[in-house]
Amino acid sequence: MIIFINEFIIKIIGHKKAQTLSTTEFDHLIDAQLEAILPQNLIGHVMIINVLSPTINRLFTIIKSLQLPHLQSITLITHNKKEMESLIKSQYSVAKAAGGIVENEFGQILMMYRLKTWDLPKGKLDKGESSKIAAVREVEEECGVKAKLGRKICTTFHTYTYKNESILKQTKWYSMNLLDDSKMKPQVEEDIEKLEWMGKEKMKSALINSYSSIRYVLKKYYHR
Repeated sequence: MIIFINEFIIKIIGHKKAQTLSTTEFDHLIDAQLEAILPQNLIGHVMIINVLSPTINRLFTIIKSLQLPHLQSITLITHNKKEMESLIKSQYSVAKAAGGIVENEFGQILMMYRLKTWDLPKGKLDKGESSKIAAVREVEEECGVKAKLGRKICTTFHTYTYKNESILKQTKWYSMNLLDDSKMKPQVEEDIEKLEWMGKEKMKSALINSYSSIRYVLKKYYHR
């Protein structure tokens, strides 16, 4: 499980998989059984080992109450991965969404410019709706294009605040093949300013002005 919080990342990794990691990749190593988690140590890339429930509660109290401008990532190592993931989700109201990477016959990807940032089409599931149906619907509503559903790429989690409530948005991403873009048009009601088909080189520039979660999804797509 990877969570995008603002522009830093939290990864939850089981103890067995953690054996393949090198501590030299991290700026700080914190043993949660031996020391307290302090805001001044949350700088750069941080690894926290021996993570238990009190660790999660302490960490998210800090994250929700303080600005951490120099934090890039936190990797949590635990023997109880599923339990820790459930505890993290309990810190938020969970909203489910779905989105798509649409590719045309020239190998270009459909990108949209919204709120001065390059993004991919996505949106919340309607009541009783499956993520697969929602992904296709959102692509059509936001971009005016018809696409054929392909494989699932990945699931992302990112947080935001809405009306003083902390939200964790779970988004399932799917690859799609373009069927018809003759009526392509940005959905201005959703603050989408423009749409553009991009090849890899153009996308590299666009992704500088994007979100970490979007860069992650596209990386997963191209490394399939």
